Amino acid sequence: MDTVLKRITGAALAGTCVMSASAAFAGEITIWCWDPNFNVAIMKEAGEIYSKTHPDTTFNVVDFAKLDVEQKLQTALASGTTNALPDIVLIEDYGAQKYLQSFPGSFAPMDDVVDYSKFAPYKVQLMTLDGKVYGMPFDSGVTGLYYRSDYLEEAGFTAADMEGITWDRFIEIGKQVEEKTGHKMTSIDLNDGGMTRIMMQSAGEWYFDENGDLNVVDNPALKAALETQAKMAKADILYPATGWSNYVNAFTSGNTASVVTGVWITGTIKAQEAQSGKWRVAPIPSLDGVEGATHASNLGGSSWYVLSSSDVKDEAIDFLNEVYAKDVDFYQKILTERGAVGSLLAAREGPAYQEADPFFGGEEVWQKFSDWLNQIPPVDYGIFTNELDTAVTANLRSLVDGKPIDEVLKAIEQQAKYQIQ
Repeated sequence: MDTVLKRITGAALAGTCVMSASAAFAGEITIWCWDPNFNVAIMKEAGEIYSKTHPDTTFNVVDFAKLDVEQKLQTALASGTTNALPDIVLIEDYGAQKYLQSFPGSFAPMDDVVDYSKFAPYKVQLMTLDGKVYGMPFDSGVTGLYYRSDYLEEAGFTAADMEGITWDRFIEIGKQVEEKTGHKMTSIDLNDGGMTRIMMQSAGEWYFDENGDLNVVDNPALKAALETQAKMAKADILYPATGWSNYVNAFTSGNTASVVTGVWITGTIKAQEAQSGKWRVAPIPSLDGVEGATHASNLGGSSWYVLSSSDVKDEAIDFLNEVYAKDVDFYQKILTERGAVGSLLAAREGPAYQEADPFFGGEEVWQKFSDWLNQIPPVDYGIFTNELDTAVTANLRSLVDGKPIDEVLKAIEQQAKYQIQ
């Protein structure tokens, strides 16, 4: 009865797309995820691959908005209504520990089946709790410094000048770019915590320490990240942006000379066909004077989790393991068709990653990102990343306006304590 009810519930929940797939097993696997052109389409592709050797299994891929996935998952887990849950759910990496710690026993560990040594270490750590690993690592938000080579050349800089730089050097280059070309160097939405997260993780730090306690006032990476953004604002190298559309328009329109963000932005940049050949990619700048600072980081990304309540739990794990943990050709296809950089390290050796891209002047862009992927410092995102983001963005503007950094950090900590109590 529970099985029937579960299937009826899954089919009734808005916008489902059912596809036939597979198996030596014989059941239906229901999956919740978001973004029809990315996660949904990729999961359908994975199901079609699995169906070739498991023709008796069917897949019910339910396409929700991201917020709806989170709300429905939270509600079902909190109420204990397991028959309303799917078999597999997509969870953004920043929220993984929140679900794992808040709802112990709700997700199936996979470390007895999956060889996690095959994946980027930072992805494995964020889904590990009490020595057990949950989830199937999926796409990466490995970051890069995308820049307009024509603007930089006009200002007197070469590709070599953009390699291995610090943020202070980035600011100096930005001043000269504007002086000689009239273009701002980059754009940051100071109401969004993305840049702070990029900078912090590049130095192997987060809002919390290894014990899960707040790590704000005495966090050198956070301090440097905030000071660096304030420096950029005061140096007037930022094109003003509020909200996602304005932020994207800043670089797609040609108003700025660069953007530092996750690899998933590549498709948006390449959609500007008139700019083909004018873009290049370099490692992100490192934080000045911070021990452990690197040129690699992450922004975003998500992974697949199997619910312990699933009556086809073993089959769901087998499916994820066979495709997402082993099929290198699958990763070549989703890279080429969807721009998805997976976190399976073996995929980096595939032909799609080694192709020269004329849009980026013939650079092997995907190979660069795949190399940086394995250099991302692992951190513990904890369970209150969103709350800390809110506290940071609420106080960052005061730093730009001249408030001392130590006072700003104390204000962030105070607000954070109030929000997570």
